[in-house]
Amino acid sequence: MPVRSRRTLLTAVAVTAGLTLAAVTPALAGTGASHAPAAAVSSAQGDPRNATQRVADFYGAYIDSVWAADDPAAAANAKALRAFYLSSAAQKKAGAYERKNHADGILFAQNVPVRWKVAYTGAGMGHSTSRVTLTWSGGRDAQVTRIDVQSDLRTLKITGLKPAV
Repeated sequence: MPVRSRRTLLTAVAVTAGLTLAAVTPALAGTGASHAPAAAVSSAQGDPRNATQRVADFYGAYIDSVWAADDPAAAANAKALRAFYLSSAAQKKAGAYERKNHADGILFAQNVPVRWKVAYTGAGMGHSTSRVTLTWSGGRDAQVTRIDVQSDLRTLKITGLKPAV
């Protein structure tokens, strides 16, 4: 068989295999168990230089970790996230809150929210402020709490957390 014919045949086989895999993969992916239905279209983006984005990154990863209580690595991951994203003073304040209230000092609760959202609320004197909205259940009457988060604009570390009033 000439070299050109072999290349054409191999290309055709590779394209057919790729198309078959592309058609089968979504069907196979849907067979696993999941905690919630997948969104029709999902997209995310970020910027590690943006203080509000860093707060969103932290809360997303932290909630994922505490949600996965059955994963042996979850508690260590939550602790590592605190060490990376929070200043030492903020870590100490969160720990003090936990000892006093027997609740998570990041979420200000004993359970884990099902959704979260972070919005920029202002900046001044070298700090940025964000408002974290935590949703605790689904449906029309979902309970929502809010947390005000302060971040240092130089280090991007979270320096303060407090329930919003």
